[in-house]
Formats: sequence, structure tokens, C-alpha cells
Amino acid sequence: MKKSLLLFAAMVPALTFAQSFDFDMTKEQPVFTETAGYGYDILPAPTKKSNEPFYFSVNVPDGNYKVRVEIGSKKKAGNTTVRAEGRRLMVENIETKKGKFETFEFVVNKRSPQIDDKMRVRIKDREKGYLNWDNKLTLEINGSAPAIKSIHIERDNECPTIYLCGNSTVVDQNNEPWASWGQMIPRWFDGGIAISNHAESGLTAGSFLASNRLDKILSTLKPGDYVVCEFGHNDEKEKGPGSGAWYHYTRNLKIFIDRVRKAGGELIFCTPTQRRRFDDSQTKLVNTHGDFPAAMKAVAERENVPLIDLHKQTTILFEALGFENSKKALVHYPANTFPNQAKALADNTHFNNYGAYQVAKIVVMGMKQLNLPFMKHLRSDFVDYNPSQPDNWEEFKWAPAKNADLVKPDGN
Repeated sequence: MKKSLLLFAAMVPALTFAQSFDFDMTKEQPVFTETAGYGYDILPAPTKKSNEPFYFSVNVPDGNYKVRVEIGSKKKAGNTTVRAEGRRLMVENIETKKGKFETFEFVVNKRSPQIDDKMRVRIKDREKGYLNWDNKLTLEINGSAPAIKSIHIERDNECPTIYLCGNSTVVDQNNEPWASWGQMIPRWFDGGIAISNHAESGLTAGSFLASNRLDKILSTLKPGDYVVCEFGHNDEKEKGPGSGAWYHYTRNLKIFIDRVRKAGGELIFCTPTQRRRFDDSQTKLVNTHGDFPAAMKAVAERENVPLIDLHKQTTILFEALGFENSKKALVHYPANTFPNQAKALADNTHFNNYGAYQVAKIVVMGMKQLNLPFMKHLRSDFVDYNPSQPDNWEEFKWAPAKNADLVKPDGN
């Protein structure tokens, strides 16, 4: 391994820390330790003939890191998927013949709860074990025959960033079988832009603000960066004075607008994704979000914020799939599908990997239709998506991570 570090320190409080790492994965690499600062992590290191997934971690400061992976092997044909941190999809199902290689670039955002000397993000207890909040940049190499020749990682202080804010329908779900659209959209962007997902299960717009998560975003946001907000699922459960769509909710959305714009950023609003609740005819969805989609639209129109109507688009998606097949987009699994799963899972709010992948395509398509400037970084293999004609769930290929958790996300 060749590792180069360049550290500049001046007689000022700020430090510029530039890093680059090169790893030859055809050669033996260590198991991760804090002393080494890099190596195989979480799962056992792969053996020479293994087709098992593995993780590789590097200790790095907070920031954006451009990653270049060379996929393939001289010794075998490969099928490789690369995910980062909390199962963020970066590269999927790359087939390589023996002796053939393909190179991909993407940006991984690495963060910790620390904001400055006095402030931290108030993460939940269940978040403390998440890869999204530790001191490492972690790559998951998966697939039916994972094959990686090399990994290059370098600090990128210049690339624009899209920050995601929201709840369990947006968050990087760390464990199978749960998934959200926020962890799928990195797959559709090249190495010229970062996706930084700050969403967390169970949050409202208000609790996102109160837990210092927007402060964390603003501590690194640059002029021209974008902040995407999807709230509503949990906001509608609030009780007491000021609750409901037209006071606390709209007021909190205005706080996002004012603070992000003051820092030089731009915003995109997404109305809340639909729940799978059909009417008696089992052909049309029932609106479970009350006035919240309309309230967000009203704020977006008044404040000139671009909006993606996920509420409408996921209604189209579920109705196109139909009463039974719409279950295939959500965490609906019979008992014993997963280890220690004694009871069936039937969740009509939270997506599985197929469903999250479809909603991510809706979001990316919405960004494209809005003609946003960062769409120049859209990968060339993105095909325009229409939720009335969803991908065939039977043909969806996903290399599952080894970590699974049957506990439902907060805010169900």
C-alpha cells in the first residue's frame, strides 16, 4: 500500500488536511486496527478463492472523498456491487470477464457527530453503532463474485454536495431488509458530486432542527450546494398547540429555507412518500398525510423552492404495481424469510431495496425535470423513469448485506 499524507498547518485555527490513499487489493492487506488506520473490517478478510462480501475501512477526517475503484480480476469472472458507509449504493452488479477490468469514480461523504468545539449532533442511541457516524470511511464490496483490483481514495474539497434531510423514508438504512431512497440515489451520480444523507428515522422537521442536524450541514455547506427536505410522516403525529400542517410544520420549513439561503445554499422540497393503504376497491390509494403535502407545496410556491411531488408520484407507483405487487416494494415478508424471524413482516410505510430503488429513480427524474445545474453529473446509464411503468420486481437484482435487523425503524 502506498499512502501519502500532506498536512499544512498555519498560525490560524483552521487546518487544511489533504489525503490520498492507494490500495492494491491483489496484495495482502491488514485487518483494520486504529493503529494501522486501514484494513479489512466488520467481516473476516476474504480468502483468495472466496466469493464472500467484505468491508474495507480507512480512518479519515470529516469531508468528501473521491473514490476510484478498479473492478475485475485476472483470475476469475466477477459480479461486483460497491456500497459505502450505511449501505449507500455506489456501483451495482458490474459483470467482468476474467482478465477484464472496469473503473468507476464516486464521492463518499464521511462525517462524525462533532460540529465544533461546543456543539455536536444529538444522535439517537440506535445511531451510535451506525457506520455513518464513526471515524472511518467504509466500503462494502459485495456481489455474487466480488472482484476488486484497486481502491484509490482522495480528499475532495471542491465538489458540490447535495444534503438530504428527512425521516425513515430518506435515511441510509443500515440493515436489511429496510431501505430508503436517500441511500440509492448516489448510484446515479458520477464522481463530480457528493450525496450527504443526514436523515434519520422518526424525525420531524422540528426534531431535525432541534438535534442540531441542520447545524451540522451548515458547518460544511458551500455556496451553490443543495439541501433536499422530505418531511411529513412524523410531523402529522405531533399533538398539542400549533400542531398540524399549517403552523409548526410550515414554520419549520421556512426555518430551513432562511438558514440554508443565508449560507448560500439552494433547496429542493419533496412531499412525503405515500403509505400503502388502498381503498375498498383495492385499486386506489387513500391519502394518509392529510394537508401536509399541500402545506409543503404552498410554502414551496410562496418561497420559490423547487418541488418534487413524491406524494403524487409514489401514489402512481403503488397503484401501478397493484394491491398485491405493491407489497413487493415494502417490507412485507413471510415468517422465516430472515434468521430468527418468527413472525411475518408487514410494513406499509418502509421500503425494501426494490421499492427504495424505484423511489430513488422518481427523485432523480424529478431533479432532471427541474433542470437543476448538478444534473450534469448524472451518469449516462440513467434511463428516464415513469412510475406508472415500474421496473419488474422479479428482475431486480440486489446483493444483500450480511447485517439484518428485524426491528422496525422509528416513526412507523
